[in-house]
Amino acid sequence: MNIAGIVGAAVLLLSGGAAAQDGARAIQKTTISLGTATPGGGFPVYGNALAEVINGADATLSIEPRNTKGSSENIPLLEAGSLDIALVAGEPTYEAFMGIGRPAIRLKILTAMYSSPGMFVVRADTPYQTIRDLAGKPVAFGARGSGLPILSRYMLDGIGLKQDEDFKSIYLDRAGDGPAMVLDGRAAALWGAGIGWPGFKALATSPGGARFIAPDASEIAQIMAKHSFLKPLTVPANSYPNQPAPIASVGSWSFVLTRENLPDDVAYRLAKSLHGVEAALCRKLPQACETTAANTVAAAIRPELIHPGVMKYFREIGVAK
Repeated sequence: MNIAGIVGAAVLLLSGGAAAQDGARAIQKTTISLGTATPGGGFPVYGNALAEVINGADATLSIEPRNTKGSSENIPLLEAGSLDIALVAGEPTYEAFMGIGRPAIRLKILTAMYSSPGMFVVRADTPYQTIRDLAGKPVAFGARGSGLPILSRYMLDGIGLKQDEDFKSIYLDRAGDGPAMVLDGRAAALWGAGIGWPGFKALATSPGGARFIAPDASEIAQIMAKHSFLKPLTVPANSYPNQPAPIASVGSWSFVLTRENLPDDVAYRLAKSLHGVEAALCRKLPQACETTAANTVAAAIRPELIHPGVMKYFREIGVAK
């Protein structure tokens, strides 16, 4: 090879290396840690779907779901900066923002996830028809650290029952352990919440079938009178197998919360990526059809609790002032 050829080859190598570096910079990702909950519950299912949709919509974002003990652990992990975003049930969110039983948090809302009407599920061959029929019986109230036992505690208190005195309360190490306990008789009922909740699906599709138990109309009125932050919610008909009629209950909205110091531009990108593909998330997970910008504005306890970067995006699309 002559001198000109050697020089040309060197130039090509250098330019190729520079182009590769430019390409690497162009696709550099912002990694976001996402706290969910224990395997077998609804939060890991939602978290995985959320991550898949956002990662597919924005090549500069990499959402990495992480199993945790649930809402009660996710809040302190966010406060410590050990997580960037995390899923938190409505009741722990309310208590934390309002400073009930602890100092008020300074975290922010990224998005509302879905509404969570709470109810019990029992085997179809058991005699239980009402909540009071379950008094004195072993009931699995959900995973330790999750928001489900907090919701049930408020709901039961509203009708004059104490969770750990009037029931033989069982708290699970893994959310996915509950259905088996009901099927083999170790628990009379399993408490859960929401549409598409894995524990409800597992029992509703079991060979013997299942039956759902929720507060009746008068009990809902009592609960709302005592705990007004809870909302009347409905599980639509056919949300689960052999559930031909809608089920009225009470519950709240779960949220994706962020650490206090998540940069505004990152929150903006997350919101834009997520709400730009709301339809894709809905197709992937039925309960995620409620994850919308409009629902986030409506469900937030106060507008200022929504992350400023998210609010910037909401103002751009006209859902917030």
